[in-house]
Amino acid sequence: MKNSILPNNLKKGDKISLISTARKIDVEKLAHAKEVFNNWGLKVVEGKNLRAESNQFCGTDNQRSCDLQEAINDNSIQAIICFRGGYGTVRILERVDFSNLIKNPKWICGYSDVTALHNYLNSKCAIATIHSTMPVNFNNNTKESLETFRKSLFGEKYNIITETHELNREGAASGKIIGGNLSMLYSLSGTKYDIDTREKILFIEDLDEYLYHIDRMMWNLKLSGKLSNLSGLVVGGMTDMNDNENPFGKTAVEIIKEAVEEYNYPVCFNLPCGHIDDNRALILNKEAKLTVTYSNVIFEQ
Repeated sequence: MKNSILPNNLKKGDKISLISTARKIDVEKLAHAKEVFNNWGLKVVEGKNLRAESNQFCGTDNQRSCDLQEAINDNSIQAIICFRGGYGTVRILERVDFSNLIKNPKWICGYSDVTALHNYLNSKCAIATIHSTMPVNFNNNTKESLETFRKSLFGEKYNIITETHELNREGAASGKIIGGNLSMLYSLSGTKYDIDTREKILFIEDLDEYLYHIDRMMWNLKLSGKLSNLSGLVVGGMTDMNDNENPFGKTAVEIIKEAVEEYNYPVCFNLPCGHIDDNRALILNKEAKLTVTYSNVIFEQ
């Protein structure tokens, strides 16, 4: 098992690049995002194509990949912040040369569609990344969401402690945490951007999916062996789920519980991460400890 490459912690005065690898941005939210980062003591550098538009995307595939490539190659940039998700990151993966990121690691941050980047960098490049809120959400984020993002960038230790859930499975687990958006994990299954889950803590979350599709994606994970050798499973927000006229008969968390019923590792539901306002940061591909008891859940990194 490869040792993880941890980028350097940020310090005040460092430069960060703000780009979008997916959907076009809400330009009116730029000022607030810059204010947040400036208050953290960071200098924001806009990607050249951050304000570009090409149908639903933040510019063409070439423009978005160029912004990511330039941020990777610029050694004065200490972190790359994805402004938003949506869809589009998978379209640029083949266009980007990540070799300089391995030589000069820097944090890449975001969630949702950015899972495509997390997958590749965590599993194939052994680089740690930050699953965090993004500027598109800053206006609605909780204090804890923004503060854990800041702490993860600056290397300040924090734990996530949350109430227990009736479907949790008690126990303790340790290992690197990987994963992200369930739909993205499913879409990359079987590709060279797929993840290796063995002896890892797997994190999943999703938004606006049909319940039968959650079931299909969990069966994909199960049949591909990704659920059998986990150290633990952490489930974040399963938000705004949909059902058909003929009900599926189970909630999203019940579907997930059923998929892992035969295994013995600890399972935590409703960790405050994902498509929710209280979207706390996780450092992916870094060693973590999960403790699930009858009274609460403690996640430590």
